[in-house]
Amino acid sequence: MIRDIDHILIARGAISDRVRDLGEAITKNLTDIGDTEIALVAVMTGSLIFVADLMRHLPMKIQIQLMTASSYIGKTVRSNNDPMLGKLPDVEGMHVLLVDDILDSGKTLTRIRSELETLQPKSIQSCVLLRKKLQSAMEVPCEHVGFDIEDEFVVGYGLDYNGYYRNLPDIGVICP
Repeated sequence: MIRDIDHILIARGAISDRVRDLGEAITKNLTDIGDTEIALVAVMTGSLIFVADLMRHLPMKIQIQLMTASSYIGKTVRSNNDPMLGKLPDVEGMHVLLVDDILDSGKTLTRIRSELETLQPKSIQSCVLLRKKLQSAMEVPCEHVGFDIEDEFVVGYGLDYNGYYRNLPDIGVICP
């Protein structure tokens, strides 16, 4: 499996440090708006490991809500259509932290956030581990970003290629 990785982009230690920093920033932000209870909406399956680590750095009451979204059609090609969403969580009247693994085209995060807004939460903040340095991604509102990366296909730490490599502890660029 490791032989399929061209190079490590972000090592596990850097990921751990950044996730801790994100947790501290999110905690401060939510404390500043006067609430210590949130609905953490995790976009599955890619954010699974990130969410598990991040929530350990959020010292507040957390209600975990899971939802699915799909924007890839096959191997490494993003769909030009709107992402398909699973069932929306019940977040009415709650502060929402929307967590996803990667922000690339921006379609998935934009669509989910728009749909969640119709459910009348108190507030919505977005958090992604990775954001690609693409104009479309940089224009999407996202309050908490772990790392800005180049437009490469990455795997590990929950990110996959055809369902594999999610278990790698580092984030690597897959071989062409």
